[in-house]
Amino acid sequence: MNKASLIGQLKIEREAPAGARRRRRGPDLWPWALGGAAGLALAIAVGWFVVARPDLVAVEVATAKPAWSGGAAQGGSLLDASGYVVARRAATVSSKITGKVAQVMIEEGQRVAAGEVIARLDDSNARAALDQARAQVAAAQASVRVAQANLEGAVPKYERSQKLHDRGFLSEQDVDDAKAAADSARESLDLAQRQVMTAKAAVEVQQRAEDDTIIRAPFAGVVTVKAAQPGEMVSPVSAGGGFTRTGIGTIVDMDSLEVDVDVAESFINRVSPGMPASVKLNAYPNWDIPAEVIAVVPTADQSKATVSVRVGLKLKDPRIIPQMGAHVAFLSPTPAAAGASQAGRSVVVPPEAVQSEDSGQTVVFVIADGHAERRAVRLGEKTSQGQTVIAGVSPGETVAVEGADKLKDGRAVKIRRKAQAS
Repeated sequence: MNKASLIGQLKIEREAPAGARRRRRGPDLWPWALGGAAGLALAIAVGWFVVARPDLVAVEVATAKPAWSGGAAQGGSLLDASGYVVARRAATVSSKITGKVAQVMIEEGQRVAAGEVIARLDDSNARAALDQARAQVAAAQASVRVAQANLEGAVPKYERSQKLHDRGFLSEQDVDDAKAAADSARESLDLAQRQVMTAKAAVEVQQRAEDDTIIRAPFAGVVTVKAAQPGEMVSPVSAGGGFTRTGIGTIVDMDSLEVDVDVAESFINRVSPGMPASVKLNAYPNWDIPAEVIAVVPTADQSKATVSVRVGLKLKDPRIIPQMGAHVAFLSPTPAAAGASQAGRSVVVPPEAVQSEDSGQTVVFVIADGHAERRAVRLGEKTSQGQTVIAGVSPGETVAVEGADKLKDGRAVKIRRKAQAS
């Protein structure tokens, strides 16, 4: 082999690019990655569709409430009036004596029982006076013992003097002196016994003064105002200018709450004791509270030409507090036949839940298991609570409200709960 052929076989082998080396190491993964991303996107889309269900009709629902508080059992409103919640039993508790506050055991919002100790006054002076009175009792009892001893000595002496006089050994004067001494000892004993009674009465007085330093709740209720602090002076009457308190605190019996309203003279003939009413508090405008007229106060306000009416609340609830603004609707009396036979099964629903069809039929869509069920209903009166349904819907069932006009019997729905008052 010559040199020329050898030189022709010589070649320079260059290193392949990095990408080329990687392609030679195995199969291409890009198709697999693209396929996985497409599958994931499809799964997300399917999941969103299952959860969101854009093909379903979205409806807002509410629960059919029993008409016990006014629906079918009462008629419509005859008269409306505004007033305030007041307590028939409330007291600013003070002490019977003037004294310095030593301890206060109440706070605003605290419940207290009848007779519970709510404050104590400084009783150092009262205790000293009580001890003095007890000492006077002991002294009076000692005087009784002395008088008793004198009497026990004077009586036998008189008896002996009488016998000696009868025998002629003593004069009449000596007998009279002995008799006077016995009578004086007897009267001294009686006086000492009466002094004991007087001293015991003084102890009773001082004990009352000691008890008056303990201030108790006059009845069960809730503390609404705490007026005094330890170290301040309190007095049952205003004294000492602005430096003397006239009370420890205010207690309100929450079970005595009612609503006082002013009704114009021209409409007072529509109101009578015992008639049903419905109360709405300004703080809870969607909450209807069953009520009843207690009394029409037999006097008029000349300046306002109104008559005061007391309205009793049939429901006790901690949300009802004194001085709240209230709106009262005076309702017509219960119909005799309808009220007795229908009150048990009637319900109240939002007026938007009732749909009128072209045929004149009134229907409500009841939602159960995610589907709408068409119900033909019979309506009662429309009150401040809502629309009364006499037949067709049971208490506690869920009815469609917003979006009910788009429903058909058996159609699947998405549910949104309608907010309701308690």
